[in-house]
Amino acid sequence: MERLLEEAEKMQNYLEVECSDNIAEVIERIRTLSVYLARSGSMLAEAKRIHRRKVTSEIANTIIAIAKENYLSAKAQNALVNAIAEDEAFLVDKLDRINSSCVHQIDALRSILSYEKESLKLNSTGY
Repeated sequence: MERLLEEAEKMQNYLEVECSDNIAEVIERIRTLSVYLARSGSMLAEAKRIHRRKVTSEIANTIIAIAKENYLSAKAQNALVNAIAEDEAFLVDKLDRINSSCVHQIDALRSILSYEKESLKLNSTGY
């Protein structure tokens, strides 16, 4: 989990860097973001697996046993299970946001490329 979190932080730092309107930089950024998109999707699936394992671990089983004795309400049970897997849930959320951010940045960068392409066309034809 630590390895995933460290890699996610590196991706997040890259996502927070503003891109210039230099076409070569835009194209390179799209390439990098495409790799990050694929990697973050894989990492997200792995994080979800880690989260599910944690929730169904020995601690969750203990809570279920206590709940069967009618000591905890359903709401209290859910709160405890969520608290048990708080770090894992954070990793899942972080990777989900990184994955989504990659998609949105790629879309924005494609718009910049289209704009620059149209500007070049207009400048060369004079219209």
